[in-house]
Order: sequence, then C-alpha cells, then structure tokens
Amino acid sequence: MPLRFPGSGKVARDPVHHPLFARYYARFSVSAETRMGVGKVRDRLLAGLSGRVIEIGAGNGLNFAHYPSAVSEVVAIEPERLLRQLAVDAARRCEVPVDVVPGAAEALPVKSEAFDAVVISLVLCSVRDVPRALGEVRRVLRPGGVVRFFEHGKGGGRVMHLTQRTLDRTLWPYLSGGCHLAREPVAALREAGFELGPYRQLLIPEKGPKMPSSYCVLGTAWRPGTDER
Repeated sequence: MPLRFPGSGKVARDPVHHPLFARYYARFSVSAETRMGVGKVRDRLLAGLSGRVIEIGAGNGLNFAHYPSAVSEVVAIEPERLLRQLAVDAARRCEVPVDVVPGAAEALPVKSEAFDAVVISLVLCSVRDVPRALGEVRRVLRPGGVVRFFEHGKGGGRVMHLTQRTLDRTLWPYLSGGCHLAREPVAALREAGFELGPYRQLLIPEKGPKMPSSYCVLGTAWRPGTDER
C-alpha cells in the first residue's frame, strides 16, 4: 500500500530533483565508506536500534547494511529519483526489511507516532526548512522514541566559519544538491524540543586536510515521553 501525505490523499513524487549531483554523490559516497571512514561511523550511528525505524533522506541506501537484526522494519524516505532507485537496489540486498518510498522531510508520508526510532544521516544540511522537518520527526516518533543523527555543519575557527557562510551564500548549495555548510544540527534539535543525549564531534576524514564539510557530529536525542509542545 503506498504511503501518502497526511490529509492529502496524494502520493509524494520527486519533491527534490538534482540529477547531476545525485550521480556525483552516488560515486563519491561509496568510496567515502572506506577511504574516509564513513562506514565505521554508520556502524556507531545505528548500533543498538530495534523495532520500527524511519530513515529520512536515505540517499543511495548506504546505511541499510549497517542496521542490526533487532530492527523489524525500516521505512526509508528519499526524495531524489536516482538516489531512490539506488536505495531500492540496496534494500534488496539487505537482511533487514526496508521499504524505500518518495517523500520530503518537511511532510513525511507516514502516520503520527508510528516509529520507535528516526535516523537522520547527512540530511539536515540540505532540507529546505529545518524546523519544519524536525517537527515532522517529532510527529512520526512515538513519545520516548530515539533519534540517531550523523550530520555535518558549522565548525573550525573564525576563518572556517567565514568560509562556510560565504560558500552557503554563493555556489555551494547550487553545486551540492541544496547542501549548506554552516547549519548547526545539535542546536536545531534542541530548539525543536528534543532531549539531547550523548553526542560527539568528529572530522570526516579524521586525518588529512580539514574541508568546510569535514565538521560532523554523531549522537542521540529523544522525543520527550510527555510532549507539551
């Protein structure tokens, strides 16, 4: 049964279209798994998850092979057509059941409080409306449910901050599928009403030159058990 936007009766179709960037990302991300150590980060991101999980912005499905067997189902939302097709291929090779569907982070095509966990992995940098997207995360996550996040954003000293902001105002979003370098994912989660758990800053790659996109954070947050927002 197709997943639909709440209240609309319509199935989401290609809310994002970045075919050139998608082709580049599909190649670069696979090599980054080993060359830049991203695969090991995915292991830590997903360790210990169980129950029903929704992954927002699944890309080409590189997280799928890292889900533990205690996960009963993954609903993977991906708005870009080429990346979604690659994610479908990855889902067929995955031992955990994965259903890949179109949809936008700002209007997830699933029922409220339907999931035990939400995974956001290198996606908040590119959503059009971060507060609205995180509001949707709150909506679909059961009270007390967990958010696992692996994101990049603002980092380094004053010169790097200036570089990131300058790139965000000029060519970077156009060349990188809407990505922004200077967003602050931890602050955004806190402002959206999530309880922050342990998180750590890390560099990707860990060694070598620091790039504007190198400053990452890996961590856990929860939807409060009693939601007063």
